[in-house]
Amino acid sequence: MGVIMIDFSKILVIVTLLGGLGIFLVGLIIMTKGLQSVAGDSLRNLMLRFTKSPYSGAVSGAFMTTMLQSSSATTVTAVGFVGAGIITFSQSLGIIFGANIGSTITGWIVALFGFKFSLGTVVLPLIFFGAVLKLFAKNNLASVGFALAGFGLIFVGIDTMQDAVKGFENILTPEILPSDSIRGRLLLIAMGIIVTMITQASSAGIAVTLTLLYGGAVNFEQAAALVIGMDVGTTVTAAMATIGGNINARRTGFSHVIYNLLSAVFAFMFITPYIGIWEYIQPDAIRENGEIALVAFHSSFNIISVLIILPFTNIFAKFIKHVIKEKRDVLINELDEELLNEPRIALNMLLQNVMKEYQVILGHMNAILNDNSKYVRMDIQQIQNLLDETHKFADKIHIHYKDDPNWNYLIAIIHIIDHLQRLHERCEEEEDRAVCAKHIEQLQSVVKQLDIIILETISVQETNRWSDVVKHSEELTIKIEQIKQTFREEIANKIASGDLDVPDGSNRLEAIRWLYRVSIHISRINHYLYKAILASGK
Repeated sequence: MGVIMIDFSKILVIVTLLGGLGIFLVGLIIMTKGLQSVAGDSLRNLMLRFTKSPYSGAVSGAFMTTMLQSSSATTVTAVGFVGAGIITFSQSLGIIFGANIGSTITGWIVALFGFKFSLGTVVLPLIFFGAVLKLFAKNNLASVGFALAGFGLIFVGIDTMQDAVKGFENILTPEILPSDSIRGRLLLIAMGIIVTMITQASSAGIAVTLTLLYGGAVNFEQAAALVIGMDVGTTVTAAMATIGGNINARRTGFSHVIYNLLSAVFAFMFITPYIGIWEYIQPDAIRENGEIALVAFHSSFNIISVLIILPFTNIFAKFIKHVIKEKRDVLINELDEELLNEPRIALNMLLQNVMKEYQVILGHMNAILNDNSKYVRMDIQQIQNLLDETHKFADKIHIHYKDDPNWNYLIAIIHIIDHLQRLHERCEEEEDRAVCAKHIEQLQSVVKQLDIIILETISVQETNRWSDVVKHSEELTIKIEQIKQTFREEIANKIASGDLDVPDGSNRLEAIRWLYRVSIHISRINHYLYKAILASGK
């Protein structure tokens, strides 16, 4: 029998490389979470403020991704803004394109500081200091500590991977990998895609590629092909994440895939000219500064791709919308639970939904009260189902501190949903009382005024005169309450004198009660809607 010899030194090298990659990934995750806690809301507000076109959206997307070191956070934000009707789909595409540029910055950090300066040991005190801040400080200072600790771990991971690659001379060499041919480069791109799908982060794959290039385990052409594959690999994970999501998430995921595939085609053709440019400027420069050349290649093909696609953004958006069509019978936006990670965006989406549901219920009430109404009666059960879904989504949004800017926003929406449910009940169970009210001579004036308030509220989104609507609906509620007292006395007297029988009198009393309850719900919904709109920053 033959004896199987196990080379533990090679296993140790591979384990060390994987461990270094793990430390790098943990550091990147920790740093990203810390940065999001410190500056996430501010950056989202800045992005929204400056995203006026696909071009400004690209700049905003690149800046946000650079600052947060997370293209996923940028993409989710863009999806939420589109879903909430704050920006158009075309504008969101600019943000997504720009995020690709921002995602290249990690490579520059690794190349400039991880290899030119060996910071693995130097950053150890930084990790300790960051951990102390996270443990003992509060709020933003604790998040800063978290980010610092993550930043330090990134370089510890790079240092560990560099140590591992020193033992790779006999394990991995450029000759072992596919040759520098069209077929070989395509195979390396496929390997890059697989690596990114496994690590779930292109930054980690690029860090490994830079380390292998630095250690001579791969040559520049092979490293460039791997990086292209890693860029494409990010779209696979993003597309899988949108499965089952709302239409904006699906469109975003599909856009990401198509755009990155086009970018990859360009990058594939750009490898040879890019190497030629470096060799023309200075022979052997690309060999001596391979890490810088690689991250410059990564940034270059992403920037050029964005500049090429931006003039055609609207055409691209139309194509995506044509491929992934919106259902015509959907009354509200689909509430994607992925947005719960971004409370502000989730609240914006929720506000859009309750406003649409409110419009449908108001149109139904106008159809009941006005025989000449242009609105149609709602499907009672369908709206109830939508309200229930909206309610469930609102229950999943949690704001833990009352001083959080989103606290009052969420409270206002909770009140709106509560009154919407009760207003829906008035339509579902008591429609006969509304019909009775509009045929009672003493109440016809009030019914007409309520109908005017309903129409004013329906059209307020165009006029944006919320303060007037709130004032008018509150005044009507007070008026109906005053009328209700005298009307009750009048009905009681007529029953006592025999002018009305008890059932007829009871129907009239229920009619005024219906008017009063409906006016209260409309008044309170308008009040809290106005508060929610102010809290949203619109």
